[in-house]
Amino acid sequence: MNCFKILKKDKKTNARVGTISTKSGKIETPFFMPVATKASVKHISSTDLAEMDCKAVISNTFILHLRPGETLIKKLGGIKKFMNFKGINVTDSGGFQMYSPSLYVKSEEAGVHFKNPFENKVVFITPERDMEIQIDLDSDIAMCLDTMPLIEHSKEQIKLAVERTTKWAARCKKHHDWIQKKIPKNKRQLLWGITQGGIHPELRKQSAQELAKLDFDGYSIGGLALGEEHKDEYKMIEVHKSIIPENKPCYLMGAGNPVELLEAISRGVDMFDSRFPTQNARRATLFTSKGKLRIDRVEYKEDKKPIDENCDCFVCKNYTRAYIRYQLKQLEPVGMRLATFHNLYYLQKLMEQSRTAIKQGKFKEFMNKVKKEYKKADRNIKKNK
Repeated sequence: MNCFKILKKDKKTNARVGTISTKSGKIETPFFMPVATKASVKHISSTDLAEMDCKAVISNTFILHLRPGETLIKKLGGIKKFMNFKGINVTDSGGFQMYSPSLYVKSEEAGVHFKNPFENKVVFITPERDMEIQIDLDSDIAMCLDTMPLIEHSKEQIKLAVERTTKWAARCKKHHDWIQKKIPKNKRQLLWGITQGGIHPELRKQSAQELAKLDFDGYSIGGLALGEEHKDEYKMIEVHKSIIPENKPCYLMGAGNPVELLEAISRGVDMFDSRFPTQNARRATLFTSKGKLRIDRVEYKEDKKPIDENCDCFVCKNYTRAYIRYQLKQLEPVGMRLATFHNLYYLQKLMEQSRTAIKQGKFKEFMNKVKKEYKKADRNIKKNK
């Protein structure tokens, strides 16, 4: 059975509202997932996530495998109980760690060699082992192990990554299906394939065509939002969407800039994750209804206003820009928590507003209004440098 149901399509764009059904329940799309790498979002508790009405988070399979280990998490009832999160748990395969020179050693046809920084040894992860770890973690949605090329890699290197990603995806699905034969259908984990190809249309097309044949529950777009120009990113989304069946959910990995999210939604993307909002918060860049706010600037030193006068999060209801600026300048954890909460709350609201706008047939107008505010704020930031 298909886990995805489209509820409403926008007439002026390719935006849509749908539901993904998982063993933990349904979630309405489009939605944004905070990154909970170690089963926690930096400076944010599961209670905080519930308060901001966050319905899904994504954690890292490889990092959790190193510590505390999938055996312990399984013993304690799975990742949902372990972190006491009531929503949908997604796990990334760990392929993203191939982007990290501190963790990545090398890859070959059989699998990937990673460094274990805790024990100073090399860990070998195969597609089959990756599936076993993710099923033990008991997430609702798992990702295939993929080969993610770096942005500076040559076209030939990216082609090799596409070919290997297809081979690993087939192995992941075969092993994942085999393990889940022993699990009741209503308790089974969903599995997403990940397309690669850099910013090369023919490689993106090849990857999407090959993975579409494997009939995954959903499909992720990998290897984007890494610093390429937005026009190239959007073109690759369009290539992916032109090939992957319409009735499969589409997940753009690593995207977290508000305007970038809306542009992707307008092209038919259903789900997102990124460290961008939390990293920006810790570095004093906040998202608001009037665009980005660089709260570390001296002009906010005595500012009694909230971060965003149009925001109803507990941070904006209770704290001034002056206070949050001071705490961030002092590198105090409370400042990082308040700024992080606000940015994540903002994105949850942005997704909610997007869903509403799509249902009302007003998404394009909504997107253009947000884009206008962000362009205006960016101009002001540059002008006041």
